[in-house]
Amino acid sequence: MADKAVTLAAISGAHGVTGEVRLKLFAESVDSLKRHKNYNGGALTLKSVRPHKGGAIARFAEITDRNAAEALRSTLLTVPRSELPALDDGEYYYSDLIGLPCVSTDGADLGTCIAVENFGAGDILEIGKPDRKKFMVPMNERAVPEWGERIVVDAAFAQ
Repeated sequence: MADKAVTLAAISGAHGVTGEVRLKLFAESVDSLKRHKNYNGGALTLKSVRPHKGGAIARFAEITDRNAAEALRSTLLTVPRSELPALDDGEYYYSDLIGLPCVSTDGADLGTCIAVENFGAGDILEIGKPDRKKFMVPMNERAVPEWGERIVVDAAFAQ
């Protein structure tokens, strides 16, 4: 997982005429972006970033005018997983869960974690079953007693 690229934001368009860009944040806050100077394998060098209307405004050294900023619309800003802060026990990054195989506590193959959502009451895992159907499970100790190399879902929550 250390070399896996993790997306922290996406460029949603230009801001002004001097090359600043609007960002949609996937990270916890603007401070999460400030921890990193280089994005996309060194292709973009962060000069400044500030909060703006639920997202952020950023300036990158390589983007010097509005046309260059507009050309990068929809570009994902990534960093290597190894550059993210270490986690305490019981904590996880969404990107670490997505793609993990899922099994029930009785050993049945449930499929793969395809997304992690949070609608305000806590994290929810979306699991894609082998038959292409999907179901959701709350990410708590009762429903998901174990995760790591795989996600173990209590059989009572497995649909």
